[in-house]
Amino acid sequence: MSQLLVTPLSGLAEALDSHRPSHLVTLLSPLHMIPTPDGFDPDHHLQLAMDDVSDPAAADFPPGRVHIDRLIAFSRRWDGTAPLVIHCWAGISRSMASAFTVLCDRLGPGRETEIALAMRRRAPHANPNPLLVRHADDALGRGGRMVAALSAMGPPVMMAEGVATVFPLAGL
Repeated sequence: MSQLLVTPLSGLAEALDSHRPSHLVTLLSPLHMIPTPDGFDPDHHLQLAMDDVSDPAAADFPPGRVHIDRLIAFSRRWDGTAPLVIHCWAGISRSMASAFTVLCDRLGPGRETEIALAMRRRAPHANPNPLLVRHADDALGRGGRMVAALSAMGPPVMMAEGVATVFPLAGL
């Protein structure tokens, strides 16, 4: 079954060992970017260097539309036969926004709130980066539905670091 796995950086090695993904997305600040893990195909590793901010003026490297465009193009090349792992530093904000983007793209328009609520059930700690989601909403032509779905999620359970969370592409 096709699935996404979101994990913090601290859980990446275990996620790669136990889930054997074909594709990997890393979302870290440029100062903390990691190289492609040993034994992983560099063509299947997307590195998106950005700070975790929701206000573009708050950092030197805010999330931008180019990051979302690259994420969408990369995820569309993933055939789903093996998992896609998405991670950021804590597995709470950038990676959850990216997983939300991929799920919305794969499952189609009109399901944004359903996807957000399923994300909340599976990951009470999820706090998708609103700037990334705003760029994704625009890129996918969702007319604000992805942004509105974040409100439907309600507040997250506050944690310093998330836990590895699986999102199946079927049966959310």
